[in-house]
Amino acid sequence: MMGLFSQAGSQLRRARGSSVVDDRAPEDTEPDDTSILDENEGSIITALISQLRVGMDLSKVTFPTFVLEPRSMLERITDFMSHPDLIFGSENCSDPEERFIRILQYYLAGWHIKPKGVKKPYNPVLGEFFRCRYDYANGTRGYYVAEQVSHHPPISAFFYISPANRVCIVGELRPKSKFLGNSVSTTMEGENRITLLGIPEDGEYVVTMPNMYARGILFGKMVLELGDTCVVKNERHRLTCDLEFKTKGFFSGTYNAIAGRVRRGGAEFGEVLGRWSHVMEFKNSKTGSKSILFDAAKDGQNIAPMYVAPEEEQEPYESRRLWHRLTLAIEARDMEAATEAKSAVEDAQRELRRRREERGEKFVPRFFELRGGRWEPKLS
Repeated sequence: MMGLFSQAGSQLRRARGSSVVDDRAPEDTEPDDTSILDENEGSIITALISQLRVGMDLSKVTFPTFVLEPRSMLERITDFMSHPDLIFGSENCSDPEERFIRILQYYLAGWHIKPKGVKKPYNPVLGEFFRCRYDYANGTRGYYVAEQVSHHPPISAFFYISPANRVCIVGELRPKSKFLGNSVSTTMEGENRITLLGIPEDGEYVVTMPNMYARGILFGKMVLELGDTCVVKNERHRLTCDLEFKTKGFFSGTYNAIAGRVRRGGAEFGEVLGRWSHVMEFKNSKTGSKSILFDAAKDGQNIAPMYVAPEEEQEPYESRRLWHRLTLAIEARDMEAATEAKSAVEDAQRELRRRREERGEKFVPRFFELRGGRWEPKLS
């Protein structure tokens, strides 16, 4: 097995400096979906890979700081709160199928927001939290809070509400990463539970997440893909959509493609098709007509402003203040300072955990509690 990694490492070095390995990005990838490592970064990745085994859980592996996106996973989840206006006013739709399509629109609209290249957000530490406020064009507001409620396994719980627009979203993410050879997979367990407060009889709309793949980490250019199947469902009206995020095959297919069948009971009434990074459409099975669910190029900039308190006004465990030094170092491309800043936060967390264990104390989340196997906000 070690021989495999030694061979892969040599292939990586040759790929950076010669034509032995084709280092061109696949033809139809977007420039923002790929990363090219410089010589120094490539050698660090090679050293990291020498410690890995196929199938290995990566939760305890420390990744080099240059692959980090300068924000926490708790903040990255806000990408899915960027277009809630797509479901504002859904209570005025008398047709349950139309309301379901509105939920699909909202969910699919969050994927176009992503960092350039192949980056991963910071792994939140236990007790870390992120909160913000949204100001909407109609004079209303939305509020969001997320907290790292578990470290092993890692679980991020989140809550969004816009009272005036009668929308509530609660959920949790449990990412699990594995090394697969020339790629890393991240299984995104967990779900989003959306409630239209104006129509309580609908119950919850439950949405699961696709998996993520960073390919080409040994040789060639690294490419980020979404893959596998997720589900959007509403049990009250027996509405479901099995959405497939298609990964590109070696010889056919295209990047970022999606396809899904929308059913009510056992009867299909439409399908979803397109590319999550471009245009997605809904095709009515009865009439054959198509309508645009989301156009990333046209509507992707219509993101509601997000207000986050200045770091000097934040508490020590709020994400941006907690990771302040790391973020500055990454933005300055100072890898040594970034590694030092990241280690400082993680070492402090280990010491806090040690003291907690010595006192026999159990961590209690501040904003969320486990009820019926699900993380729910502490609200009266």
